Amino acid sequence: MSSNATAWPSSSDVNEAAASTSRPLRQTLRIAAFILCAGAVVSLPFLVTDYVLSAILVPVLALALAGTGQNLVTGYAGQLSVGSAAFMSVGAFATYDAHLHVPGIPLLAAFVCGGLAAALTGVFFGLPSLRIRGFYLVVSTLAAQFFVEWLFTKVGWFSDYSPSGVITAPPLAVAGFDLSSPGGHYWLSLLVVAPLVALGRNLVRGRVGRAWMAVRDMETAAAVVGVRTGRAKLLAFGVGSFYCGIAGALWAFAYLGTVESHGLDLDRSFQVLFIVILGGLGSVAGPFIGAAFVILLPILLDQVGSAIVGGSVDPGLLQNVEKIVFGALVILLLIKQPAGMARLFYIASIRIGRWRARPA
Repeated sequence: MSSNATAWPSSSDVNEAAASTSRPLRQTLRIAAFILCAGAVVSLPFLVTDYVLSAILVPVLALALAGTGQNLVTGYAGQLSVGSAAFMSVGAFATYDAHLHVPGIPLLAAFVCGGLAAALTGVFFGLPSLRIRGFYLVVSTLAAQFFVEWLFTKVGWFSDYSPSGVITAPPLAVAGFDLSSPGGHYWLSLLVVAPLVALGRNLVRGRVGRAWMAVRDMETAAAVVGVRTGRAKLLAFGVGSFYCGIAGALWAFAYLGTVESHGLDLDRSFQVLFIVILGGLGSVAGPFIGAAFVILLPILLDQVGSAIVGGSVDPGLLQNVEKIVFGALVILLLIKQPAGMARLFYIASIRIGRWRARPA
């Protein structure tokens, strides 16, 4: 055979060519799927009832954002905190006061002010993390819950000296668009949550996220390789509390319409923590899965209970059953799958993909 004869391509060459050919196709399909999902999410107000928007979608988005903030602190930075509801309360009251005392401030700017106030509060109560960890850090963040509730109850300025201590939602309008309807509440929540989650996703995949995870996995080793552990911890508390503060503003104004200092109590903090544990620690999608589960479970239990007894079920009984289910699932997931439901969904998608790729 001549030396300049054309040689047959090897199997590795064929695989590389196929991979290079399929890569643009995968990217195109990924972009198309993203466009379809985005279109479906934006068009939901035209497809579902006002009840679904007001009672399911809006609280899911608000709690998912709070869960994202909790996840940044606990799931990625490894700092135990049970003060998320306190930071949500700070965000709600600070947003209300910014809109009340700063004439002409846009609604989204008031939200940012609420988030910044919550971030400063989070950094302050995160200072003990520089010296303590574990159970003692839980106790120090628990102090934030009681202090914030006491402050907003005793100091009437924060609620504009309302006799009941209840604050009401400011006019919900962005760029001249009235968002006071259920669909408007959903679009406002989506407008706030989507970019913040995208920002959080970029943070955890970048240098900041790597520093957080290094502190979480082994703080001493992280300090040895040059990670400024104290700065990383306080940054996690600040960013996570910022997210919780804006989530509190959404919860108060887009979902409830009003809020009081006792409305965001310790039970809410534990609910946000359960959202992260059930959804998946250290997962971007985990808070959304956990929030959807937390919101839909009571509705499902109510439907099942009504079908069994043939009528309405005592709300107190449903609440107790809900707590039992939450506790059992948390224990089960911590034992069997600490990565939460997000990991279960990922494993299921892999197995479905393998089953579909199996030759007939």
